[in-house]
Amino acid sequence: MVPPARVDRHVTYETSINLLVRSCTVISDTGFQRRGRRGLRDYLRPDSGGRSTVFGTRGAVACEHPQAALAGIRVLDAGGNAADACVAMAAAMAVLGPMKTGMGGDAFLLYYDAATGGIRGLNGSGGAPRGLTLKNLRERGLSGMPERGGLTVTVPGAVRMWEDANRELGRLPLADLLEPAYGFAEEGFPVSEVVARYWKGAEGLLRKNAAAARTFLPGGRAPEPGELFRQPDLARTIAAVMEEGAGAFYGGEVGRSIARSVREAGGYLSEEDLAAHRSLWVEPVSTSYRGITVHEIPPPGQGVAALEMLNILEGFDLSDLDALSADRIHLEAEAKKLAFDDLHAKVGDPDFGEIPTAELLSKEYAAKLRSRISLFRAAEAAEPALGSDTTYLCAVDAEGNGCSFINSLYMGFGSGVVAEGTGVCLQNRGSSFRIIEGHPNAPEPGKRPLHTIIPGLATEENGALWAVFGVMGGPMQPQGHAQLLVNLIDYGMNPQQAVDHPRHFHHEGTLLLEGRVPEREADRLRDMGHRVEVGADYAIPTGGAQLIRVKEDGVRACGSDPRKDGCALAQ
Repeated sequence: MVPPARVDRHVTYETSINLLVRSCTVISDTGFQRRGRRGLRDYLRPDSGGRSTVFGTRGAVACEHPQAALAGIRVLDAGGNAADACVAMAAAMAVLGPMKTGMGGDAFLLYYDAATGGIRGLNGSGGAPRGLTLKNLRERGLSGMPERGGLTVTVPGAVRMWEDANRELGRLPLADLLEPAYGFAEEGFPVSEVVARYWKGAEGLLRKNAAAARTFLPGGRAPEPGELFRQPDLARTIAAVMEEGAGAFYGGEVGRSIARSVREAGGYLSEEDLAAHRSLWVEPVSTSYRGITVHEIPPPGQGVAALEMLNILEGFDLSDLDALSADRIHLEAEAKKLAFDDLHAKVGDPDFGEIPTAELLSKEYAAKLRSRISLFRAAEAAEPALGSDTTYLCAVDAEGNGCSFINSLYMGFGSGVVAEGTGVCLQNRGSSFRIIEGHPNAPEPGKRPLHTIIPGLATEENGALWAVFGVMGGPMQPQGHAQLLVNLIDYGMNPQQAVDHPRHFHHEGTLLLEGRVPEREADRLRDMGHRVEVGADYAIPTGGAQLIRVKEDGVRACGSDPRKDGCALAQ
């Protein structure tokens, strides 16, 4: 039986501790003291193996590729701020992880201004082409959006967003931030292990598009781990943006090639659609979870689902449950089902219809949802599939500004369409539209589709920056945000522990557990009625997390996911 919630408590800095026992005080080997929490194993480094939390006193970055992380820290060394570092890392990842992200995708950020305590959001997603209408889709005989191909391509918003973030928030010239990406494309880079695995799995898709095959299958196959890969077409595109700004991407020869390639692949994207695109500055949405304020991008992003999950979970005293227990996993999975029911029925582009965001995020509404959760039985759930393949990265600079940044092609290699001569792979974000009259996520010209990619940011009650974080991976993202924050706040884990800790992923009726979850707990979940699948110890569908936590004394404590290739670096 789950005990009732206690009063909210503001949890201070999480520490590396040995065996956590309720009602005792532990002094960790890092010298920090806090009250013990139940349910963690012996995670002291180096006895437990794995990675250590990375500490620094000035700037810090976390990213899923070491070379991109290095680009970010070098930007900080050169006097750039957190926004600059993130733009540089995102551009680098567009080359280093081409199936995850790219210039042909979308991007979002949350930015914390240390001088004012203000938080800004930037929506770098693009809308549907003017020709994409329900009428046109139905005339093609479609009752649902295809998964790949030209019809799924919406306006790519990332490049415009890089420029807008740099102009409004950054310090260094955009060309300086794109220089590492240009070098990787022009001179080549050795392909990392996890990226090579993704690449190999996409060979069939890439062979369907001649430009994609020429670009990404040199010698007719995906590169092996450690093999040098060059992309001269993309280097020329990056160089054009370095010299002329984002306008060189949304117009000129690059824009003409993008529009032409999409139309040849059966889509509607036009040069006019590209030229008309603008980023949107938005007010983040937020909720309080046990004294920590969690901020997310508003609709059409799925950040509302993460906040709704936290509101539901706040009513349970999770810290009295073992961190790897079936009881904890059950409650998080049930909260997810309720939040995702709302996400898929009620959330879309607020410029095209009213979205009940305030109601979805109210504590009263969460209490009603919470009352529907059985402590002993799993509820049925059905939701449409959402894709994955994204890159998340974050930075905190010496002044204390924080940037949480995410960039994506949606599914691996997006639409599978590459714009001839540009090296730009185009996203398939339009595949998430629903061909249902009156649905909040039905396609309309210029409408932004429901977005999976969500950066996260958290502040303390006094408004100080507490953390920048994200968990990439399609519908795993809201679940990952909630699980990561519960690890930090309810269980007092340090950043690397919180990132490493076994995660679970509920999707299309199946609850995937990582193999490190004890077998007895998996059996208990089955007894509750969950359809359980046990995966690898570090399972790719559970996403990839990056995290920078700002301690009360200003030290930056960083975690980077071992499920990915990357690392955290700090000054």
